[in-house]
Amino acid sequence: MKVDILAIGVHPDDVELGCSGTLLKHLSLGKTVGLLDLTRGELGSRGNAEIREQEANRAAEMMGAAFRLNLGMPDCFASWSEENLRKIIRVVRWCRPEIVLANSLDDRHPDHGRAAKLSADACFYSGLVKIVTTWEDGEPQQAWRPKAMYHYIQDKNLPPDFAVDISQYMDRKIELVLAFRSQFHLPSEKRYNDEPDTPISGQDFLHFLRAKARAYARPLGVDYAEGFNVARTIGVNNLFDLS
Repeated sequence: MKVDILAIGVHPDDVELGCSGTLLKHLSLGKTVGLLDLTRGELGSRGNAEIREQEANRAAEMMGAAFRLNLGMPDCFASWSEENLRKIIRVVRWCRPEIVLANSLDDRHPDHGRAAKLSADACFYSGLVKIVTTWEDGEPQQAWRPKAMYHYIQDKNLPPDFAVDISQYMDRKIELVLAFRSQFHLPSEKRYNDEPDTPISGQDFLHFLRAKARAYARPLGVDYAEGFNVARTIGVNNLFDLS
């Protein structure tokens, strides 16, 4: 199951909130996309693990992702450990992505920054031939290191290292976000409206998403964009490919 892009989120819905416009754009260009959630988001204030799993699978289907996997790490306590690194390494070696998109390098939720490092380290170690992982039948996996890793920007307004024009995909991004209906106060979902308020549950949050995408788009001269950070220098083949 080789894919062009693997998008990793520590919580179900991180990918949809952070980079789903970019994924939709690349899917439209014929690229393949896989999704990997590190936890089930079971400690989130709204919904529960079972509901969020159903919502996550629905969002993946709506997106057109090749697969969505969940590693079942403990929410809020997905630590940097050999066990967790090996879980990610096995997936990377299984789907052999060219590009990995991962959580924000720094964010309001502590899980996001920790997951960014965990994912980045796992992708590096995945390329080391002496780190042995096996398939279910016991056969060793081949080493694989993605060509690039980019970190989608989440809640904090971090200055992006680059931005992707998602003007044609913003409405569909909102549809994917709203697949996680338990996380919002929606008139059609009254069963969740007695649950605690969170920073994303209010009706103003979707306006915030659009406003943030407009802010990242303005320097590009487009309507909406998603911002990304990198932990290394980006190489450019020629100046005429830059927009």
